[in-house]
Amino acid sequence: MLSVISPAKTLDFETPATTDQVTQPDFLPQSQALIDILRGYSPQQLSELMGISDKLAGLNAARFAEWQPPFTLETAKPAAQAFQGDVYTGLEADTFSEEENRFAQKHLRILSGLYGLLRPLDLIQAYRLEMGTKLPNPEGKDLYAYWKPMLTDALNETIVASGSKVLVNLASNEYFKAVDTKKLDARVITPVFKDEKNGKVKIISFYAKKARGLMSAWIVRQKLNDPEGLKAFDVAGYRFDPASSEGDALVFVRRETDRPV
Repeated sequence: MLSVISPAKTLDFETPATTDQVTQPDFLPQSQALIDILRGYSPQQLSELMGISDKLAGLNAARFAEWQPPFTLETAKPAAQAFQGDVYTGLEADTFSEEENRFAQKHLRILSGLYGLLRPLDLIQAYRLEMGTKLPNPEGKDLYAYWKPMLTDALNETIVASGSKVLVNLASNEYFKAVDTKKLDARVITPVFKDEKNGKVKIISFYAKKARGLMSAWIVRQKLNDPEGLKAFDVAGYRFDPASSEGDALVFVRRETDRPV
């Protein structure tokens, strides 16, 4: 069973990594090709391309200019510890034991606009390049055209190696669109996290993102490789709701009284 999550815009390259058992990303040549394209953009053009401020555009232009593999712990950081934000607050990858890191390396992947597909311990350098960016490239008009065939093939191989033909989709819609589900040789299970607010149950983005990270971490800590076991997820007040679930869309609900203060 393999789980996929999205990356985060917020990064932490100041805090030291908690492991030295690191790896290099599988798609560095493809990442280098994108970097070469991006280096041709001025900060102003990057601002327009990526829809970011001039300050952020200048920062990322400098990052693209300095990007240089192969990576080391002196110049880079494991992806799951470098990314911050809601999903990674739930994941807490820096607290994984070495045994849990080994399980995560086999059963968890991070989709990325620059790196394609990352294992948790793959070293990355600071960047910003969202999957939805309309960056013209030799494969087409955007990053979906660039990555979709490669990511789908890589996921198929990884799913087989995981020992169970199941993909747990804990990624955002923007990132999971980079996977060609019609060519994916796996059952896709999509957990949905809902919170009660003022008596109504609905998806609240902030909580749902953190819950994806919580489930990702729970799968790693439980060393779960059986999709039926997902229904036992009971963390931070979320519980499986069979009445709201349909097919492979598994709904987990948290009542207001169960939400941590």
